[in-house]
Amino acid sequence: MGTIHTGTKAYENSSAGFFKRLLKDLAANKVLYLMILPIIAYYIVFHYGPIYGLQIGFKKYSPGLGILGSPWVGLDHFVNFFRSYYFWRLIRNTFLINFYGLIFSFPMPILFALLLNELRSNKFKRTVQTISYLPHFISIVVICGMITDFVASDGLINDLIVLLGGERAPLLQKPGLFRTIYISSGIWQGMGFRSIIFIAALSQIDQQLYEAAIIDGAGRLKRAWHITLPGIAPTVVILLILNIGRLLSLGFEKILLLYNPITYETADVISTFVFRKGLEQYDFSYSTAVGIFNSVINFTLLIIANNVSRKVSDYSLW
Repeated sequence: MGTIHTGTKAYENSSAGFFKRLLKDLAANKVLYLMILPIIAYYIVFHYGPIYGLQIGFKKYSPGLGILGSPWVGLDHFVNFFRSYYFWRLIRNTFLINFYGLIFSFPMPILFALLLNELRSNKFKRTVQTISYLPHFISIVVICGMITDFVASDGLINDLIVLLGGERAPLLQKPGLFRTIYISSGIWQGMGFRSIIFIAALSQIDQQLYEAAIIDGAGRLKRAWHITLPGIAPTVVILLILNIGRLLSLGFEKILLLYNPITYETADVISTFVFRKGLEQYDFSYSTAVGIFNSVINFTLLIIANNVSRKVSDYSLW
């Protein structure tokens, strides 16, 4: 009997046994697998499929020769990027914009969620939430058009500056103001929508803890400090780790629509540089190498942030 049992267990652990269990599970849950199929297809086509093209960064790519036919150049594109004038400017701008976003933009949805949580009128709370979500659903092109109008010489912001005794100026033409405009408009654009996850985390906190704290005489600030913040701490830490992992990754759409050659010194980031080199100057190999470098740095930062968080707070992604 022991031999039969051992053989059955070995079969179940074999590849044939695995596929048999997989087919059985597929038949039992075919509706669920059909629902998840578009998501799997999306990641295969747009995230895993393009990995094949990463070798362009190590070749002198020519569309006529194709990826396989293009000659290898090794690390030449990486070396050229490290030695270029743009290297430190791109690293500095990308890091600073993301770092300022981490300092100013990241805490705002948390603070907004905490303030909403203190509102007693559900009707007023829902109204505020709806209004705060609206900018997120406006096209980025429209958002950038609104920002451009607001900071133009005859725009609303300049009207306020003149009212306070200042002078009119095209604010988007000033390199020193670009990051301020970018970060502040980003807070307005995303604060409400990003607060949803924190509002959801707040709803999971046991209300009996608040009731016990009230009986013990704890005020609102003490309840927020000792109950609310610890209750959403895991969510905050996980999102903070993900944001740190993107310190050198920045979407180019908004910057591309707002910057100009005058503000390149403070506005040009890695993603916009890759866009110009790849799609405007057709230097596909060089831009791919820069993109690979950016991804490697982001992955390294993510690993470091996760390990530090696990040691300091016991919360981590894995």
